[in-house]
Amino acid sequence: MNSKAISALLLALVGTVVLGRPTNAEQINACLITRTDTNPFYIKMKAGAEKEAAELGIVLKTYAGKVDGDNESQVAAIETCIADGARGILIAPSDTKAIVPSVKKARDAGILVIALGRPLDPIDAADQTFATDSVEAGRLVGSWVAAVQDNKIQEGRSAVLNFGQFASYDVDLARDTGFQTGLAINEAGTVSCDCDCRQTSCKDRCKSCKKVSDYAATGGTTEGGRKAADDLLRMDPAINVIFATNEPVAVGAYQALEAIGKQHDVVIVSTDGECAGISKVDEGVISATSLEFPDRMGALGVAAIRKWSDSGEKPKQTEGKNFIDTGVSLVTNKPVNGVPSIDTKEAAALCGN
Repeated sequence: MNSKAISALLLALVGTVVLGRPTNAEQINACLITRTDTNPFYIKMKAGAEKEAAELGIVLKTYAGKVDGDNESQVAAIETCIADGARGILIAPSDTKAIVPSVKKARDAGILVIALGRPLDPIDAADQTFATDSVEAGRLVGSWVAAVQDNKIQEGRSAVLNFGQFASYDVDLARDTGFQTGLAINEAGTVSCDCDCRQTSCKDRCKSCKKVSDYAATGGTTEGGRKAADDLLRMDPAINVIFATNEPVAVGAYQALEAIGKQHDVVIVSTDGECAGISKVDEGVISATSLEFPDRMGALGVAAIRKWSDSGEKPKQTEGKNFIDTGVSLVTNKPVNGVPSIDTKEAAALCGN
């Protein structure tokens, strides 16, 4: 989804809301609940939501888990939002299954609930989901790596650094599926990888499995990325590609490589595309990343609450998908044929620098 499409979507969600805004006496409360308040992705999501709320006359209260995976804090936040009479709740869920009963309670109370970044399980437990197509985010990066391998590396050996162990988070599974599919883009007859490539049952389904050395959990942090990369490189010194779940993890991987003098021998790629991460692409620490738009997720979610509050109309999913796609772009200063990308200058403007 390009910038024009995103702008059209935002306009459609806001609609004639400004003209139909309630009087000052009718205050609209809304909540944003993120997984943490330290991850750059959620910081950007919060900034987008707060800016849109200020423009649309919504009182937005924000909450976050203490650490990634803190479902209890999100449950408590939903209870507070219900008690405060919120008209809408935006939530980036830490546990997509465990939070469902609390979401149901909010919806039963007449609150519009929108998932941000990742869907609930099941997806229809929320009224709508605003998210990146995570499979596409991974595929773009994998396709770029495949093109580089064809030109220079020939025999790639990739390490995958996830938030959790393989498939323990749905976003890990989606990004890994896309990355592995992208790696295999030039291999005839390959289908999408939808399970752990190390399993025998998957090897016939995903020919890029031979290119994946191993997976490791990082918790999404720089320190987690450094340790995971160090461990995997010790087990397989032939690794020459590292796919990181976000830029902080990618930076940690670079630190591990730098410590052993291999920072120029291994290609590091990532997803998320937050502004600090784009600067790491510009510096050459990361070769390519997928630029996602968490600020758009927050802004579009707030606009949807505003429109629903005024008209009762709920947001409609992107055609052909079961969520609203907020877009993704590959960012690299080393473009390759056949894989559309933007450079860091354009990406910095898009991410908000």
